[in-house]
Amino acid sequence: MVSRRDFFIGAGAAAVTRAGAATLPEAARMDSAATQAPLAPPNGRPYNPVVTLNGWTLPWRMKDNVKEFHLVAEPVVREIAPGMKAQLWGYNGQSPGPTIEVVEGDRVRIFVTNKLPEQTSMHWHGQRLPNGMDGVTGLTQPGIAPGKTYVYEFVARRAGTFMYHPHADEMVQMAMGMMGLWITHPKDPAFMPVERDYCLLLNAYDIDPGSLTPKVNTMTDFNLWTFNSRAFPGVDAMVAGVGERVRIRVGNLTMTNHPIHLHGHEFHVTGTDGGWVPPAARWPEVTTDIAVGQMRAIELVASEPGDWAFHCHKSHHTMNAMGHEVPTMIGVDQREVLGKINQLVPGYMAMGQTGMAEMEKMAMMPLPDNTLPMMGGSGPFGGIGMGGMFTMLKVRKGMARHDYRDPGWYRHPAGTQAYEWQEGGAPMPDTVRAPDTARMAAKPGETVLKVTKGGHHEH
Repeated sequence: MVSRRDFFIGAGAAAVTRAGAATLPEAARMDSAATQAPLAPPNGRPYNPVVTLNGWTLPWRMKDNVKEFHLVAEPVVREIAPGMKAQLWGYNGQSPGPTIEVVEGDRVRIFVTNKLPEQTSMHWHGQRLPNGMDGVTGLTQPGIAPGKTYVYEFVARRAGTFMYHPHADEMVQMAMGMMGLWITHPKDPAFMPVERDYCLLLNAYDIDPGSLTPKVNTMTDFNLWTFNSRAFPGVDAMVAGVGERVRIRVGNLTMTNHPIHLHGHEFHVTGTDGGWVPPAARWPEVTTDIAVGQMRAIELVASEPGDWAFHCHKSHHTMNAMGHEVPTMIGVDQREVLGKINQLVPGYMAMGQTGMAEMEKMAMMPLPDNTLPMMGGSGPFGGIGMGGMFTMLKVRKGMARHDYRDPGWYRHPAGTQAYEWQEGGAPMPDTVRAPDTARMAAKPGETVLKVTKGGHHEH
């Protein structure tokens, strides 16, 4: 839940008093990892708020027609999924930090307090602003020393989807989870309206099984791929009513690209880091590749009821805690060696002989403390066999406009679900039988006559 947090802020060479700190906007804090309801604007110009997947929107105060926000950079503990927590760095109690929502043309003032053990800064990724507000340590400002507060002020000049993150010791600070979303809504709330507007960040960590802290020097071999620092089955589902227009905004602050794929619907890419894509330049897709540092907004009409998968299409990115050095054992008979190993390590299980689907049962195996199974999550028909960057878009009839509760599993109407064919049952229709190519092939000495349109014969 959001609450006030006590803090001390550096001012010059000394720390200010509590009374002095009270003159700053509230440093709201979130302790829950559940998706929070959209924050309806209590003042200022109207806009249609977003929903941050497994996140929340930062409240502000209005002072002399300026929106004032307060971000606190600090160590945080983030639950990656039930059964695993990580010691990260973030903002206001979470990683990623809270989403900031403003309206095009708003003057904003952001106070950034540093409660980390080293200096930091704040870069407003994609914003047009005065150069001295760009937040690059050593280039446009000094670093924010521990215990100090810096103030950033500028006008949100264009609508779109943006990010914020440090430009100080980036390799460490971003690998530790310091990032957040910034949404600038258009002046006209009727511009490109949608009924549901979701947003999330792609981030990745390398945390050894049984450990708590990411290995910040990792460049490629990450073992936790996350949506907003959550791995499936810890990622909430997105919901929509049948016929509603849905926007999903995705930012990528990992070390690689991610082809984000939605099942059951096609969509259009309607927004990039540079702004909204003109309607004539959009095209239908089911997968969009998001490169490092990029933002994409996609839109669709949720026309098809069901529980539709939404995930990165790099298959390793939908698994948790992968061991990259595990040998491939497909087809290897391990029965003899298993008996010998069990004499030394009772309870050892040989795996991989027929593939890796048995990893779905890892939750029943002894694992190091604070470690997720490689594949997790159960559906109405058994193990889903996914982890990492995976969730669902749940589309239902009759869902109220502002209802974001999980509706449970979809109930398939009769005749709309795949089923097992039973021998002795109905014969396969002729239309789906493969042609008998051996019977149709020409025999030695034979000529095959082909008849084309117009009655012409070809030999």
